[in-house]
Amino acid sequence: MATNLSTPEGHLNRWWHVVGGMSMNLALGTLYAWSVFVAPLEKEFGWKRADTSVVFTIAVVVFALTFILAGRLQDKFGPFWISVTGGLLVSIGFFLSAYTSSLNYLIVCFGVIGGLGNGFGYATPIPVMAKWFPDKRGLAVGLAVAGYGGGSAIFGPLAGNYLIPTYGWRSTFEILGVIFLVMTMFGAFLLRNPPVGYKPHGWSPAPASKSAATTYEFKPGEMVRTPAFYLMWVAYALGCSAGLMVISQLVPFARSKGVPLALATTGIFIGAAGNAAGRILSGWMSDTLGRLNVLRLMIAISAVSMVILPHTGGIVAVPVFMYVVIFVVYWCYGTQLSVNGSATSDFWGTKNAGINYGLLFTAWGVAGIIGPRIGGKLFDKYKDYQSAFYWAAGLAVVALICEMLAKRPQIPSEARAPSAVKVPA
Repeated sequence: MATNLSTPEGHLNRWWHVVGGMSMNLALGTLYAWSVFVAPLEKEFGWKRADTSVVFTIAVVVFALTFILAGRLQDKFGPFWISVTGGLLVSIGFFLSAYTSSLNYLIVCFGVIGGLGNGFGYATPIPVMAKWFPDKRGLAVGLAVAGYGGGSAIFGPLAGNYLIPTYGWRSTFEILGVIFLVMTMFGAFLLRNPPVGYKPHGWSPAPASKSAATTYEFKPGEMVRTPAFYLMWVAYALGCSAGLMVISQLVPFARSKGVPLALATTGIFIGAAGNAAGRILSGWMSDTLGRLNVLRLMIAISAVSMVILPHTGGIVAVPVFMYVVIFVVYWCYGTQLSVNGSATSDFWGTKNAGINYGLLFTAWGVAGIIGPRIGGKLFDKYKDYQSAFYWAAGLAVVALICEMLAKRPQIPSEARAPSAVKVPA
């Protein structure tokens, strides 16, 4: 991209990176469509809900842990090859899953290989957007990662309502693997870092803004010594547990409430739309209202929604109320994936944003253990999801308390110049 970045044309040129991030994440986001494969796999192999939950959990944990390494590599070498690696691994993981003959094989292909691909692929768009859009960081990051939420809106219903009934779950894995390869390679070729010191045309920082960025670039070791990191980490982990529980169990939950299969699968589209909307609109809101304020609001709404969700459904023509609550739960979940990414760059700087957000993102990996495992085990024990969702609501309350206690981190005293400008909390 040879456009002069100091001109209005160069200012518009940066939006191509958003397109690249969205394309990458649309493919990666099919991790959230996992629940469409649960019933066919359990039927063919006789696995229990807790067994299939392990596959999703492993994928989430590997994703989160890989993100740290991928984030560091992205900071050092740029986003291109990291993105290519992620796209290849996700596609290979899906394609090999078609040949599943045992739970351990599926854990390796979908959980480990697919999780590695997600970690490498997802590590690039957020730091790239944070560097290109210091003026609209929340919105740009939200748009890029909205693809991750939106991917299941497209591929979940496509797989559940058409591909699996028509071609079977094995061919569906193969078809999706090929599609994802094309999408991720396209996205990878569009993602580049801006020149060092880049500022958008006609923009200057506004120190008084609630979303103003730090003037100091925190190293990872410095970031983990700030109280804000630990409070936000716990809030991230517990706040996302509710969303991941619903995501991993959505179709089985809806079926347990008497919702027909086609309508239950449609719930994936409804939830994914909420997930994408939360990432975009909450990211945009956080540019004005502040990152922490938006996180607090959405986690509080999530806690209330999780109490309501198990009382929705029933044998009705169209489960409208269930759809509404699912949309809200996914919105609140998507908010955390978007706004925490922007907050990391605002609070600790963009130079090490890849690894810094990778460290914070390990909280999402913990949520991937808590949410699906609670959902799977409590369902196997009680044969309903009420207890699981009540537990999720309680975790969200603890997350809200941590988020209320979190404050914008201060520049280390040894690095603080006498003339340093303090950024408001």
